[in-house]
Amino acid sequence: GKETSESDNGRQCPFFEELDAIFKERERNMDRLLLEVESGARPKQKVRKLKHLLAEKISDEFSEDEEDEDEDSEDEKIVKRKKRRVDKERQRVTTDKYCANSMQEVLEDFFQQEQRFEEQWREAMEVREQGRRLREHEWREAMEKLEAERVMKEQAWHEREDQRRAREEAKAVRRDELFAALVNKLFQEGLVLSNGPCFLD
Repeated sequence: GKETSESDNGRQCPFFEELDAIFKERERNMDRLLLEVESGARPKQKVRKLKHLLAEKISDEFSEDEEDEDEDSEDEKIVKRKKRRVDKERQRVTTDKYCANSMQEVLEDFFQQEQRFEEQWREAMEVREQGRRLREHEWREAMEKLEAERVMKEQAWHEREDQRRAREEAKAVRRDELFAALVNKLFQEGLVLSNGPCFLD
C-alpha cells in the first residue's frame, strides 16, 4: 500500500522525491526548530501510529473472520473472503489517502518552519545591522569629538605662541628704547664735559 501510494504521489507530483529528500535533510538539521503538533506528536509519528492502529484493526478483523469462517459454508466463506478483500482495499486506500494528507501536512509544516526560520534569521540580521550602525555612529561621534578637541588645543597653542611673540617683541622694543635713551644721555653728558670751563695756572 505504501509503495503504491508513493508511486501515485510521484505521478501526481513530479518533484515528490526531490521534496522528500530535501525535507529529510532539512529535518535532520532543523529538529530543534520543528514544533510539536496539537496532539503532541509530529506528523510522521501520527502516520506511523495510524498505520499501527489500522494494522491491528485489520488483523483483529481477519482473526474474527477466520474464526467465523470455520463455522460457515463454502459459499459464505467465498463471500466473506471477497468482503475481506474489499475491506482490506478500502483500508489500504484510506491509509494511503491519510499518508498523502499527512505528507502534505508535513511539507506545509516544513515550509512554515522554514519561513519562520528565515524571519528569525532576518530579524537577527536586522538587529546585527542596527548594532553595527549604532557602533559606527558612536565611533564617528568619538572621532568628531577628538577632532574638535585637537582643533581647540591647536588654536590654544597658536594663541599662546602669538602672545609669547607679542611679549618678546614688546620686550625688544623696550630694550631698544632704553638703549637709545642711555646712548642719548651718555652722548649729552659727553658734550657737556667737552664744553665745560678750563682753569689755567
